[in-house]
Amino acid sequence: MTHSLGDLTQKMLEAARAAGADAADAVAIDGTSVSIDVRAGALEEAQRSEATDIGLRVFVGQKSANVSASDTSDRTIDEMAARAVAMAGEAPDDPHAGLADPDQLATDLDYARLDLVDPNEPDPAWLEDQAREAEDAALSVAGVAQAQGATASYGRRRVHLAATNGFSGGYESTGHSLSCVAISGSGTEMERDYDYDSRVHLSDRRAAAEIGRIAGERAAERHGARKPKTGTYPVVFDERIASSLIGHLLQASNGAMVARGSSWLLDKVGERVLPEGIDLLETPQRPRKSGSRLFDGEGLPTNDRMIVEDGVLTGWTLDLATGRKLGLPSTGNAARGTSGAPSPSVTHVTLTQGRQSRAELLSDMGTGLLITSMIGSTINPNTGDYSRGASGFWVENGELAYPVNECTVAGNLHDMLARIVPANDARDHLSRVVPSLMIDGLTLAGA
Repeated sequence: MTHSLGDLTQKMLEAARAAGADAADAVAIDGTSVSIDVRAGALEEAQRSEATDIGLRVFVGQKSANVSASDTSDRTIDEMAARAVAMAGEAPDDPHAGLADPDQLATDLDYARLDLVDPNEPDPAWLEDQAREAEDAALSVAGVAQAQGATASYGRRRVHLAATNGFSGGYESTGHSLSCVAISGSGTEMERDYDYDSRVHLSDRRAAAEIGRIAGERAAERHGARKPKTGTYPVVFDERIASSLIGHLLQASNGAMVARGSSWLLDKVGERVLPEGIDLLETPQRPRKSGSRLFDGEGLPTNDRMIVEDGVLTGWTLDLATGRKLGLPSTGNAARGTSGAPSPSVTHVTLTQGRQSRAELLSDMGTGLLITSMIGSTINPNTGDYSRGASGFWVENGELAYPVNECTVAGNLHDMLARIVPANDARDHLSRVVPSLMIDGLTLAGA
């Protein structure tokens, strides 16, 4: 690269001023990714990509516009700035848009303490060996007919944000991932399942053989799946997919949804949305966790934040513009890429865990459904009405009886979340640390 990312953002700001912008912010992102796919013991695909993207947002009075490019030459930057200012001149006034005040900006920019960089880039041949090892482990499981494939990958990403309000900061992060998909049965009776692990540091990632073995065991357990009974039953959402329920709450409490009036949580601030004693905490500065950050997409500091405290919704997730629309301060949750304006987004969240294991939840449930995977969705954002395709295991007398598929589970999110009973099996390295969740009285449509 001709320029560092910090240099690129400063050049964009200078070009914006020269083109007539009253204010501007700029972001530059570069990254390297390597991905190796193995299938049936053979290399199926190997990819390596390196790219640098830049984005510029300008303000002219109360008007704004955003432009982006993947060419970092001085000529392109000058053209971007001129185009952005011209576009802003034609845009409607937005009284809520604008940069942060200087006294709002983050001052702690020491990303070293978050330990987000593994200095060693793996050799592609080693990644291929890892994918083969995972696939071989899956195929060694009794009942596995074939492996759909295994993928080993590595990525390195750098980001720098700067603005005319004086902010300038950047960070770097790495990621190591391995996934495997196994298949049991044949023809119309094929069932698939998977396992994966993704970490900032390779030393934290689980072994390839373990990932492949678990994928194989999960697929084998699903052989012979059939439709469950239709009726109203308790349901346990396995830890692998329980975070999707909390994801619906996070989406409904996003300030952008609230500002549009399209949230089933409208007017619910200060009201109970989860059972008493349960918190939902955002922790954006977790060391060695992908996505951790010290500042948001507008240069504001990030902080731990109770989204739900003792079951009660405390407020909305906000960036500057959304907060201004609602008459509230930003919560430091702006996220942005190069091609658009910031928008509110959460980082890492942790739900209060229970005292029981998943097995103990199933024992308490007696008869019902354990959901391990979901497909499709029909979610009404205004009412919270919920309907999703599901598969997993039918439970009788607290024990797994047989695998099930092709069923639908339905309810209302407000009622469902108010009745969750959490287990104690959440994995703390994930961005959503959510355990298995039991909910009674859901409608199942099966056989």
